[in-house]
Amino acid sequence: MTFTRSSGILLHPTSLPSQFGIGDLGPQAYRWVDFLARSGTRLWQLLPLGPTGYADSPYQAFSAMAGNPYLISPKLLVEDGLLDQSALDHRPAFSEDQVEYGQVIPWKMDLLEQAYDNFQKSKLLKTEFAEYQRHSDEWLPDFSLFMALKQAHNLEPWHAWPAPLRDREAVALDEVKAKYQQEINQQACYQFLFHRQWQALRKYANGKGIQIIGDIPIYVAHDSADVWANRELFQLNNDGRASVVAGVPPDYFSSTGQLWGNPIYRWEQHAENGFSWWRQRIRKVLGRVDIIRLDHFRGFAGYWEVPGGNPTAKHGQWLPGPGAAIFEALLEEFGELPLIAEDLGHITPDVTKLREQFNLPGMKIMQFGFEADRDHPFIPDNYEEHSAAYTGTHDNATIVGWYQQASDHQKWFSKDYLQLPEDVEMPVFAKAVIKRLWDSAAVFSLAPLQDFLALGNQARMNYPGTTDGNWRWRAHPEAFTDDLLNQLHALNLATNRISLNT
Repeated sequence: MTFTRSSGILLHPTSLPSQFGIGDLGPQAYRWVDFLARSGTRLWQLLPLGPTGYADSPYQAFSAMAGNPYLISPKLLVEDGLLDQSALDHRPAFSEDQVEYGQVIPWKMDLLEQAYDNFQKSKLLKTEFAEYQRHSDEWLPDFSLFMALKQAHNLEPWHAWPAPLRDREAVALDEVKAKYQQEINQQACYQFLFHRQWQALRKYANGKGIQIIGDIPIYVAHDSADVWANRELFQLNNDGRASVVAGVPPDYFSSTGQLWGNPIYRWEQHAENGFSWWRQRIRKVLGRVDIIRLDHFRGFAGYWEVPGGNPTAKHGQWLPGPGAAIFEALLEEFGELPLIAEDLGHITPDVTKLREQFNLPGMKIMQFGFEADRDHPFIPDNYEEHSAAYTGTHDNATIVGWYQQASDHQKWFSKDYLQLPEDVEMPVFAKAVIKRLWDSAAVFSLAPLQDFLALGNQARMNYPGTTDGNWRWRAHPEAFTDDLLNQLHALNLATNRISLNT
């Protein structure tokens, strides 16, 4: 697919300002889109939008198809007549700069339950809801049942449920569908409300000239509706536990590797059915976004497999992935591949060959280049045009945080490369990094909002290999200033990432 030279900002919706403890799809999201449009920034990049589970990670969602109900805007529910304003007036004193999930989740779910009760009592949106259910019948019934059963079993993982439910025995499923019909319908309604709000926001963004970059993790969470409903597609033991799990060997982030714990696909089974589950997954995400960042692209060429039960990812083996076959199937399905290949980590020639075979742009991380020399492929002078270049991602330090932890040589090299003085102030350093990235040949230049705000690692989104305290950062309501907007607009013009008449 051919892309147009442009720029973007990485900001997950949870990080938007909000009165309700977590960013959502309401008025602040529309203000954010307006900010992007006025600044000439044409790309908004997100993390996965699925319903978060373990450790609140968007990369460990209860479904690869569903949306996150925590993102549903209470204000828009009031506008739809599904909540009374009084329900919003009495709320906890939420933090403005962190998502305190333990406080937010029960309050938000209580609001959604009230909205569902009101939905049931009225005729509002009933026809639209029925249409949504018809169009979502490939995945919504299984997901809604899965979530209802998780609630009934105190959120235990599905492989700990009674064997008839764990193994999806027909009689047992019929019984619980009848028993939990109300709860199943409630979960489907939450998905409808998310879908309705998200599609309106996406339409608004596209109308402003903004394309949305979504994110697909290569693997799905073990405790997910996807694995429970499609056990034949994953390498599992008879009791539902994963026989082998995903991760990466020791690398830049961890001396013991990263043990993700996700079950690994039975790729031969996917190939036999024409990768139909993957076609469905990509189709669902492309119904929400315009471009997809395909996380851990190297796993399609070859993946690191760790025996289930191992405490770290040190002891595993590389095995061949599905290779070109899966992308040929996707190309057949969609006609073009609006994908960015996240080709970071242990990259071997077969990974590069696979990416180039399907003409997918790879990723460049500028702060990694500062840890080497001017010949490093992540130094902007060396970027090829068909690439997406970042100061850093959600898995990296902020650019200021990187500098503050860098070695003396790395600090010297970065300042020498950027032609900055020895005593450079951090806002100046961050601005220079972004300017050099925007100047590069890469078709896409992107940075997390934290780097535009010159924030340190207190604003970092994730520390790979850890589970506590991640995914919490939120932008302050006063972050989106006219000064920042004007700086962005001038930068985009100067680097030919928008036209002069924009």
